[in-house]
Amino acid sequence: MEIDCSLMGVPLAGVAERTRQLAALGAHGCYTAEGPNDVFFPLVLAAAAAPVAIMTNAAIAFPRNPVHLAHSAFDLAQLSAGRFRLGLAPQIRSHIERRFGIEWGSPADRMAELIGAVRAIFATWQDGVPLAVDGTFYRHSYMPPMFTPAPLPTGAPTIILGAQGPKMAAVAGATADGLSVLPFHSQRLLHDVTLPAASAARANSVRADEPLELVCGVILGLGTTATEVAAARRSVAALLGFYGSTPAYAEVITREGLTGLHEALRAAVRAGHWSTLADLVPDALIDAVAVVDTPPRAARRLRERFGGLADRLSLFIPGATSDELLGELLGDLAASGTLEA
Repeated sequence: MEIDCSLMGVPLAGVAERTRQLAALGAHGCYTAEGPNDVFFPLVLAAAAAPVAIMTNAAIAFPRNPVHLAHSAFDLAQLSAGRFRLGLAPQIRSHIERRFGIEWGSPADRMAELIGAVRAIFATWQDGVPLAVDGTFYRHSYMPPMFTPAPLPTGAPTIILGAQGPKMAAVAGATADGLSVLPFHSQRLLHDVTLPAASAARANSVRADEPLELVCGVILGLGTTATEVAAARRSVAALLGFYGSTPAYAEVITREGLTGLHEALRAAVRAGHWSTLADLVPDALIDAVAVVDTPPRAARRLRERFGGLADRLSLFIPGATSDELLGELLGDLAASGTLEA
């Protein structure tokens, strides 16, 4: 199990240095997510800064054309000597329609076809396979030499699909190289719904003989003293309140038996009462979804929750956390033998 740390919130001018710092702390990789910067651009800087894995976790797929995605992935794979993973995700309807201004519909079918189109483009560039994609959503049949990059010595990039519900998890199992489990995700939902859906789809697909990489996102809070842990817990509660107000995450809350919580959080957001979200989040949800503790105890809980299951952990730490605490956590995990050298 390897550990990826976030580059979110790092100014572009500081990405290279931050990547080197995270590598020195013991992180195996860095990831970006959609935010105020283009999701791919910081990884250009990270790839050249340190020999760590890099990943978009995740790039929103539907506003982007498969050819654009393939070019970004190939360039980053070349720059990083094969250390790049193309992480994709669908996003929710309101973002697709209102932020990106494009049509929403059939997200699972569209995602399966998009991944197939990206793979077909990879095959054209990597192996010279004629490009012939004729689907419902995507059609690609022309790739002249001027627009064809040289084959990669490390092979075509890995595709990881982020999924929350069983339909998208099944798409990941059937079409992708890996499944990325979103940070707002309980163990109950993971084992009862997400993994069974992905595993069943994998077993019935043409990729049945290939392993499915599992990347688990985890919301983490760290502190040394009781006061620091309480402050980290408060930051995590506020984040969970925001996530929990979104209909896409209601199933996580329902599975934990927290009747009415999603509705209460949604009402608070609609009323503009953002500062009250943390007060509404019970300890039961924090403990089900996140890990908040001192570095040694957090390392133990991460091992218990994900050891022997996840290939990679993507740490998402809301609020301010010192590199001293993060380094202690990574050191504890490495000392336990949980991480690969």
